[in-house]
Amino acid sequence: MRVAFICVHNSCRSQMAEALGRHLAADVFESCSAGTETKPRINQDAVRIMKELYGIDMEKHQRSKLLSDIPPVDIVVTMGCNVSCPTLPCRHREDWGLDDPSGKCDEEFIKTARKIEQKVLDLKRRIANGTI
Repeated sequence: MRVAFICVHNSCRSQMAEALGRHLAADVFESCSAGTETKPRINQDAVRIMKELYGIDMEKHQRSKLLSDIPPVDIVVTMGCNVSCPTLPCRHREDWGLDDPSGKCDEEFIKTARKIEQKVLDLKRRIANGTI
């Protein structure tokens, strides 16, 4: 089962979700992320916060990718971009409605990371239970 986490620039929320998916749910699903546009680097505040909270170095295994750069997926999770997301073929789609913490204080990044953590664990449970 492959899950794609999608947002506009694939530099912050979707990257955090991919990293937490790999960290917390690799036994249930494969995580990837992509965007409709890319940035030259992953958001450096997100990189720092993920290292501090979870010991994850996102820059080691991740980069900003376009939708066309990822393999076919089973589940698409949009981050709450407030833009029209293109349709990716999948069997399940949901939106997590997360505010972008880019340019905000560390507390906002931490709140976003913790929300993503809970949502990844919930997604893992639903996939494992066969409700998705």
